[in-house]
Amino acid sequence: MAKPVPVHKTRTQLVAEILQDRILSGDIPAGTALRQDALAKELNVSRIPVREALLLLEAQGLVEFEPHKGATVSELSVEHIHELFSLRAVLESHILAKAIPNMTTDTFRQAEVILTAFDHALNTGTQIESWSSLNQEFHATLYAPANQPLSMEVIASLNMRSDRYIRLQLVLTEGIVKAEREHQRLLDLCREGNIEEAVSLLQRHIIEAGEAIEFLLRK
Repeated sequence: MAKPVPVHKTRTQLVAEILQDRILSGDIPAGTALRQDALAKELNVSRIPVREALLLLEAQGLVEFEPHKGATVSELSVEHIHELFSLRAVLESHILAKAIPNMTTDTFRQAEVILTAFDHALNTGTQIESWSSLNQEFHATLYAPANQPLSMEVIASLNMRSDRYIRLQLVLTEGIVKAEREHQRLLDLCREGNIEEAVSLLQRHIIEAGEAIEFLLRK
C-alpha cells in the first residue's frame, strides 16, 4: 500500500491555524487588535505571512479590517446569527436528504465512533475544542455520501463562521447534552432511511441552536 503523501503547510497556513485556534478558543477575545509586527515577532516569521494569514481569517469571518485601525478580531454579532444559522439549516438539510439514500454501514459505523468519542469527551470534561470539532465531524460524516463537494465547502465555511457561537452555546447552556441526544436520534433516522423526519430534526437542531445563542448574547 502506498504511503500517504505528507502535507507541507506554508508559513501563511501555519500562522492562520495558530491564530484561528486562539480566536476560536477565546484566547484572543473579540475586539482585540491584531498587530502585525507583534504577531510576526511572537511567531518568528516576517510580516508577509502574518498579513496573508489575517486576510484568510477575514474571509472566514474571524477578523475585520478597519480604516486607520488595522485588523481586529470580529465581534460576536446577534444580527448575523439568524442569517448564519438559517443558511446552515437550508443547505445542510438539503445535503442530508441527498446523502441518506447513499449511506452505507461504513457511514453509520463512522458516525457511531464519533458519537462514542463525543460521549467520552462529555463525561471526562475534555476541553470544549474537542466537543466542537467532534460536532462538525459527525455532521460531515452524514453529509459526505451526498457527493456534493462544492456544497461541503460552503458548509465548512459557514461552520467556521459559526464555531465561536456554537462553543459559547455549548459552554453556557445544556447544549452539549441536547446535541448528544439529537445526534443519536438523527443517526437512527438516517439508518432507517427516514428522510423526512431526519431533515425536520436537523433543521430544528440548527435553528434552535441559533436561537439559544441569540438569547445568550441579548442577556
